[in-house]
Amino acid sequence: MTLHAINSSSILESKVLIVDDQEANVILLEQILLREGYVFITTTMKPRDVCELHRQNNYDLILLDLQMPEMDGFAVMEELKKIEQEGYLPVLVITAQPDQKLRALKAGAEDFITKPFEMAEVLVRVHNMLKIRLLNKALHNYNDELERRVLERTADLKEGYQETIFTMTRAAEHKDEDTGAHVQRISYYSRVLSEALGMDEEFIENIFFASPMHDIGKIGIPDHVLLKPSDFVPDEWEIMREHAAMGAKILGNSKSPYLKMGAEIALNHHERWDGSGYPSGKKGEEIPISARIMCICDIYDALRSKRPYKPAFDHEKTVEIIINGDSRTQPHHFDPLILAAFKQHHQAFCDIFDEYEAQNDE
Repeated sequence: MTLHAINSSSILESKVLIVDDQEANVILLEQILLREGYVFITTTMKPRDVCELHRQNNYDLILLDLQMPEMDGFAVMEELKKIEQEGYLPVLVITAQPDQKLRALKAGAEDFITKPFEMAEVLVRVHNMLKIRLLNKALHNYNDELERRVLERTADLKEGYQETIFTMTRAAEHKDEDTGAHVQRISYYSRVLSEALGMDEEFIENIFFASPMHDIGKIGIPDHVLLKPSDFVPDEWEIMREHAAMGAKILGNSKSPYLKMGAEIALNHHERWDGSGYPSGKKGEEIPISARIMCICDIYDALRSKRPYKPAFDHEKTVEIIINGDSRTQPHHFDPLILAAFKQHHQAFCDIFDEYEAQNDE
């Protein structure tokens, strides 16, 4: 599976295992997925068979009931951990007990479905998890190939890796016509600030390649939320905020310095210096410096770009907002040292925006 091959068809061809001791639940879930077009579905009512089935078939997703006799879902997950080489459990737990959800997530499950089932919820959660799983596999396959060939073709691989990053980012934001120019600008903004802050050459190279992946988690956000042309209601905003953790999950557990920093940036680029950001409310130096740099770069480009809720602002107004604040953005959201570097080098941001905006218009 390659990044280019991930589409609706490949998701529907994923291998899914349904595990539940209640025959009615197994039949219901199987019928829901079959009607949607999924073709490789295995079922079992014997939890002790799950690990052997997974060894034989390497499932992309396991729908696992938590309440089963002889061996419950938690015990099954512990056994699965012993055979999962990458440390990732492709498990979507099924539970009717609200107090078990957090315990299941801590035990390694990636998400949960609540009983009684709602067809729409089942389909959305299965689809999103499979999309993330396939992308994760493709990234790891690519990373293994990168490491195998790095000693022979370092320069060529870096160029190919950058192209892959842009392709991957377009997969997450394919409905945004300005994505290509946006990710190019983000790379150059990040490099300007990193150089101004005196970061070493390795850090500067890593952030140049990693920063375009900051919003890769949007691939798991439903289109009706991601593409909504007006402000979000609270529930939609909570869904949208999940893209930070999703991005870190997609890019995580990699040996590549680019993907490691990419995961770090994806998770933390909406955190704020004063602790008012998300997803964890980190503050100050709790936030990795790569994400602190990315924060101001992302906001600059968002202010310069047209959005459903605002027009595109010119450079002067954008700098005024970042330095002095408005209803959404305040200077205390940023690391003071990084804000000072931005004040000193903001003209370079303007030049970068103009250059890549012009190329995009052509």
